[in-house]
Amino acid sequence: MKLSEKIKTLLFAGVLVASGVGAVGLSQGAYAATDPLAEAKKGVTETGLNGGKVTDIKTLVPKVVNALLYVIGILAVIMIIFGGITYTTSAGDSAKVTKAKNIILYGIVGLIVAILAYAIVNFVLTQLGG
Repeated sequence: MKLSEKIKTLLFAGVLVASGVGAVGLSQGAYAATDPLAEAKKGVTETGLNGGKVTDIKTLVPKVVNALLYVIGILAVIMIIFGGITYTTSAGDSAKVTKAKNIILYGIVGLIVAILAYAIVNFVLTQLGG
């Protein structure tokens, strides 16, 4: 399996996971994450996984959804950068140029999907939460 196919598969799997978690989280309270790592640590504390008191899952699910969407966005940007490097180093080889253009295209599509998913999930959670 080529590297670009692996990246496409990873990005697609990430979108599926995020959409699945987002579907579960749509009935939860409103939340907009700012720092996924700090929020994940806070979520571990709130759920009692580290010996802390147990609160509700309404705050944990949106945090997980937002963290996954950040990861998908980062992967899409990495794909775009990798595609740009591949395009730059193609040395006029038409097969490499086509490969690079496809990588950039899939990266842009992935980035747009991640941004739209983030916006939709947070909008729905805001509407349901208050």
